[in-house]
Amino acid sequence: MSVQLFEQSLEPYALLLAHESQLQPGSYGATASFVGSMRDFNEGDTVEGMFLEHYPGMTERELEVIERRAREQWDLLDVLIAHRVGQICPSDPIVLVAVWSAHRAAAFAACRSIMEDLKHNAPFWKRETLSTGQNRWVESNTPG
Repeated sequence: MSVQLFEQSLEPYALLLAHESQLQPGSYGATASFVGSMRDFNEGDTVEGMFLEHYPGMTERELEVIERRAREQWDLLDVLIAHRVGQICPSDPIVLVAVWSAHRAAAFAACRSIMEDLKHNAPFWKRETLSTGQNRWVESNTPG
């Protein structure tokens, strides 16, 4: 499965290796990957945790649309999108995007495009807990 959501810890590098082991050896020449982790700061405040909400079913469908758009634009052998939901702590991995293709140009471009598309269009909602104990919704993404 190319799109996966995790309510518990996400082990991006184990997922990457497991997924890659299922691909035909020699069928790709490039792998590009991105791993995003939770920061302990945002908008000038110290962040102690975050709850990442999603709409089950809708979120997976949107991630599949994002994957399909990338496959239509570039010649890709395979794509893996893995994302955390639920309670997350600083330094926890949140997202893995990995792309396999024959050549690096397609792999780099597709990986970045998928990540940007995900950040701007995937239905996730972030509620941060600050060091003051205050909770707040994250209303916008940071620039890439």
